[in-house]
Parts: sequence; C-alpha cells; structure tokens
Amino acid sequence: MEHFRNIGIIGRLGSTQVVDTIRRLKKFLLDRHLHVILDESIAELLPGHGLQVSSRKQLGEVCDMVVVVGGDGSMLGAARALARYKVPVLGVNRGSLGFLTDIRPDELEVRVAEVLDGQYTVESRFLLETQVRRKLEPIGQGDALNDVVLHPGKSTRMIEFELYIDGQFVCSQKSDGLIVSTPTGSTAYALSAGGPIMHPKLDAIVIVPMYPHTLSSRPIVVAGNSELKIVVSPKMDIYPQVSCDGQNHFTCSPGDIVTISKKPQRLQLIHPLDHNYYEVCRTKLGWGSRLGGGS
Repeated sequence: MEHFRNIGIIGRLGSTQVVDTIRRLKKFLLDRHLHVILDESIAELLPGHGLQVSSRKQLGEVCDMVVVVGGDGSMLGAARALARYKVPVLGVNRGSLGFLTDIRPDELEVRVAEVLDGQYTVESRFLLETQVRRKLEPIGQGDALNDVVLHPGKSTRMIEFELYIDGQFVCSQKSDGLIVSTPTGSTAYALSAGGPIMHPKLDAIVIVPMYPHTLSSRPIVVAGNSELKIVVSPKMDIYPQVSCDGQNHFTCSPGDIVTISKKPQRLQLIHPLDHNYYEVCRTKLGWGSRLGGGS
C-alpha cells in the first residue's frame, strides 16, 4: 500500500458544514504530522490556517492523495482536474447523494486513519473527453466523469442530429437531446432518462435518448473504447448546447460535429475496505432491504 505524506484538501464552497469538516480534517492530519495543502478556492475561508496553498494543477503534481469534502459535484470537478496526474482521491460526503464520496462526516477521523494505515482499495474510473468542431476547426472541448449531454439549452424545441459509432451510421433522431454516460454516470442523469445502471468496473458507454420522437429509440450500451460522433443537423435554426458533467457548457451551431471518446487518463478513487457498490445503490436509490427486515 502507498504511504501518504502530502495530503491535498478540496472543498465545496458556500457551506459552513464543509468548512467545519475541513477544519476537523486539517487538525487530524496535522496531528499525524502530515503535510497538508489547501486548494486555493477554500484557503481564504480558513483565515490563519498557516498551510501551503496550491492550485488544483499543483495539487495534482505534489500530493500523494487528495481529499474532497463535499458532494458528488465536488468530486466531479476534482476528477476532471486531477485524473491526468494519477493522484488518488478520497471523498468525504457533505452533499445529498454521495455515490462518489464514501466517508460520512461522523466517521471522518476513523475512516481517514484506516486509509492512512493502508486499509483501502483503489478503483479506476474512466472519463470521457469531448470536442465540438465547426467546419473542421475545434471550438470547444471538455472532460466528464459522469456524462456528456447534448440538449436544447434555453429552447423548448427538439434537436435533430445523426449518431455515428466507430464511423458507422447508427441513426438520425429528433429528441430533446442525447446523454452519453460512463458507468460512473449511469446512476445520475442517464438513470433519470431511463438508462441502465452499470457497475463501475464495466468498460462500456451507455447512450440514452432524451424524450425521443420515435418510441423505438432505446438506450444503447457500447464498448468503452468506442468513438461517438454526433452531427447536429444543418437544417435547424436553434443552437443546442453540449454539457460535460452539467458544469462545462459549449454552444453548438447547426452542422457542428461533436466527438466523444474515452480519456486516456483515469480517476483513481479510494474506497474504505468495506465499500460495497450494491449497498450504496440500495441506500441512495431506496432499494428494498432483505426479507424479514435484515440489512
């Protein structure tokens, strides 16, 4: 197991609970004589902290591990910034769901101590990278741990587009858009649109139509190494958007081409030893417990 000495901390802004948890985490790590580095976005919320402050790029370069305090949205942002540096990331849940942030605040010290003592597993999660091209010239690009979504933006009208997979024409479609999701994102927006839940270990991508005009349009699961191409119809007079994890947005024009494929670098996600994906799904999605009331 790795020996963590330089620990970075990233936190969600705008939450006093997050700040309180970061203070506890900081004290715990310093008591263990570890080098703590704060993300610059939260450092100003901790006056007099006396710690090193770094950008997320620098965190990826100098840290042995980064702890993210917040919800899944915070983890998504950290994943896009840190995946290229292969630094493992641990999540402390201060959000509503917590599919990606395992540790509860009330067990913070115990769980982090277990990880520091080598009692953890590392799970590799792949990201998607997307590029929007206009007349062969790139106009926007972004990464996504959960999903890449083509949607109408502020318009209430349907989008018309063509879908290609590995250079082969699949279909043309009129719909409210298209969700292209990783297994990580299969429990997010794709699930709300009727897509399947995929175990994180699967090397696959799911393509989920959003309210398609044709009732026979259904989600498709394809190989993780597939390259997807979406051609926005040149006949449209609306300007749809492409969103990565719902946080980065690009506006498309009629005729633009959106390409989506697996990113070479992966997120290294740390879990406690007793992490159980199905238990997470059961808890977060309200699945039934065992017959007779067992857990």
